[in-house]
Amino acid sequence: QVQLVESGGGSVQTGDSLRLSCAASGRTFSFSRYTVGWFRQAPGKDREFVAAVAWTGDSTYQSDSVKGRFTISKDSAKNTVYLQLNSLKSEDTAVYYCAAALKSTTSVRLVRAYGYWGQGTQVTVSS
Repeated sequence: QVQLVESGGGSVQTGDSLRLSCAASGRTFSFSRYTVGWFRQAPGKDREFVAAVAWTGDSTYQSDSVKGRFTISKDSAKNTVYLQLNSLKSEDTAVYYCAAALKSTTSVRLVRAYGYWGQGTQVTVSS
């Protein structure tokens, strides 16, 4: 089993920055085995892919909507994945979820690739 705990969300103004954290724990967890991704879900919308770091190495992936503004990184010593959110826009308002997938060969951009999810952290961006 893998447990994921997100933190760092909050209410900010347009153009501000936030850093989200996802702390992973569990006997079997390591970045050499698990892809870790960030997704977000706005009210009334489907959960959408934001960014991921793959288990196969240091490859990272981002959605086109956040490319150049959001950055995913990891700290292997702390089993923590970070999502740096810069130049926030009102359309970034959502609950942000961290997810983990064991040695997944399914596209990291798909919700169904992930078997473990955190509880989510709210990000609200107002103008």
